Amino acid sequence: MKFSNKIILITKNRNFKIMEGRKVTGWAARDSSAILSPYSFHLRKAGPEDVLFKVLYCGVDHTDLHQLKNEIHSSTYPLVAGHEVVGEVIEVGSEVKKFNRGDIVGVGCIVGSCGECSCCKTNKEQYCNKVVPTYNAIYNDGSFTQGGFSSAMVVHQNFVVNIPENLPPEQAAPLLCAGVTAFSPLKQFINSEEPIKAGILGLGGVGHLGVLIAKAMGHHVTVISSSDKKREEALTDLGADCFLVSSNPDEISKSLNSLDYILDTVPVSHQLQNYLPLLKVEGQIFIVGAAPEPLQFGASGLILGKKTISGSFIGSIRETQEILDFWVEKGLKTMVEVVKMDYVNKAFERMEKNDVRYRFVLDVAGSDLE
Repeated sequence: MKFSNKIILITKNRNFKIMEGRKVTGWAARDSSAILSPYSFHLRKAGPEDVLFKVLYCGVDHTDLHQLKNEIHSSTYPLVAGHEVVGEVIEVGSEVKKFNRGDIVGVGCIVGSCGECSCCKTNKEQYCNKVVPTYNAIYNDGSFTQGGFSSAMVVHQNFVVNIPENLPPEQAAPLLCAGVTAFSPLKQFINSEEPIKAGILGLGGVGHLGVLIAKAMGHHVTVISSSDKKREEALTDLGADCFLVSSNPDEISKSLNSLDYILDTVPVSHQLQNYLPLLKVEGQIFIVGAAPEPLQFGASGLILGKKTISGSFIGSIRETQEILDFWVEKGLKTMVEVVKMDYVNKAFERMEKNDVRYRFVLDVAGSDLE
């Protein structure tokens, strides 16, 4: 990589200050059609606490597609997505103490926060009011953040995690968003002395990891799906204990008041009202799927069972490291389909049709990005 000349970014009538950095190549969407193609841009200038790494692999998340299509938040184009990023460190700043050249590292959904608020000081930095997402955001130096569908990234050391030595990097990538998203709300049950009956709603990228995590925690796991298509893979490949078709009234009636919690991973609009009756008294639904439309339910469904619906947003940096270590400790395996960058548009098409088992991972380093 060579240092580039200074440039000025002008996007959506916003003038960003002059910055200098390394020129890299990524794949970007130019508009809400979400069609990606090669795009050259400059990283922000690296500081004393920054880590520069070559991107090896990057997971493909449903949220990437939402943002590329400008369905959630307000997207700025050209937009380079990707927030399940695994790379190899090639340079560290003078004050970086956690990483060295050659380390295999990961970056998830956020690359900055204020560092001073109560959330930041209690390892909940993902809820900081000044949190900086990995892409489609303004960093604290005024630069525009771009994600891991690119050849390299610069990230502050506090938002970088270590990839365990015996965890393959392509296996690690989905854990940096999908994995920690499922892990964060479920970790409260790790030391439970009571048997836990879990429901996993949706069997996609987050859902399949939720099944594996819940089973590794010793929970009795029921997969809830809208059709019977994934029954065999849920029970045989993932080891779920039960499979429930939500559109089948007979199956639903046999499972009323049976679950301690439901991890709702569905990223599209659906009726929460249909799933509340499955919960025991004081049961909980954890919403982690970023559906772009409002979810609906009746108040009586909560009141009559003292049930709760809560949201959980990804996980903290500490929890991200914890899920990576948990994965190795439990000997778990992520189910991924590794593809080259020139397949990314097709990957998004297939992902929209649920035609992936269970996560696409881009082989960025092994792709021709030009």
